[in-house]
Amino acid sequence: MLIIDEATVRRHLPWPSLIAAIREGFRQGAEMPLRQHYTIPVPGEPDATLLLMACWTIGGYIGVKIANIFPGNVARGHPAVAAGYLLMSGRSGEVLAYIEAGELTARRTAAASALAASTLAPRNASNLLVVGTGRLAPYLAQAHASVRPVRDIAVWGRTPQKAESLAARLRNDGLPARATTGLSDAVTAADIITCATLSTDPLIRGEWLSPGTHIDLVGGYTPKMREADDEAVRRARIFVDTRDGATREAGDITQPISAGMITEADIAGDLFDLAADAKSGRRAESEITLFKSVGAAIEDLAAAIAVYRAETNQPHSAPSNGGRSSP
Repeated sequence: MLIIDEATVRRHLPWPSLIAAIREGFRQGAEMPLRQHYTIPVPGEPDATLLLMACWTIGGYIGVKIANIFPGNVARGHPAVAAGYLLMSGRSGEVLAYIEAGELTARRTAAASALAASTLAPRNASNLLVVGTGRLAPYLAQAHASVRPVRDIAVWGRTPQKAESLAARLRNDGLPARATTGLSDAVTAADIITCATLSTDPLIRGEWLSPGTHIDLVGGYTPKMREADDEAVRRARIFVDTRDGATREAGDITQPISAGMITEADIAGDLFDLAADAKSGRRAESEITLFKSVGAAIEDLAAAIAVYRAETNQPHSAPSNGGRSSP
């Protein structure tokens, strides 16, 4: 059994090849039961969440991720997510690799957003707004900049010092980043807005949005969490990573549905549709688009297969599973 650390994951998953692997994973499909999640009380802090995410391709690979999400870690300067991934043979059940999954999760999450943006964001999008300063934020900036000609990155966070620090990190990576304290003005000026926060109150307001904006909502992973208000959702053409996940777990989708602002029929498509070109992406330059992700096990499996094949010098040829995942 291979043990693959985060440096190896990073080396084997550059953005173009990772985005392509996730696109192919959604195009081929996989068996993907709904993930299991359990609430873990933490004394004196917000509750933690234990996630179990399984996925497999028939005759190919089996993967299981165990992820712990501890929101209280942020106050201590530690990542909110700790995770491990087991990749196994779909023919023998043999454990092939244990992969450090914090890096795997961060990269596949950003790549899924970039995959959506590659068809939903304006073709000439040059102004990117990053809302949030946690672990995912730099990955989202890098991934979006790999699919659109980004020339200006504004970074906003609740703590200005953290926004300054992230902007400096992105500049060191060669990206044109700066911190901002004016969220409403930054939203209005942005071509792409990517959010990765733990907010339970909307940060992005529909009245601030300019025509043609693409909104990428990543952070809210429970029905109680919100990053955009009802007006933003109402104004947008909506896409999700998976319908089952978004309509059960994403407050940015479930709350507007409960309020009668939208219905499930207003979800124009998901990543299965976009990867297979079954649904059109952006239809007009003035259209506001919104992509909401809660994470999908098929993304982890596609990334894990790519890492394993690269580490063992195997060509990538994911076996077909005959289309969409199972519900």
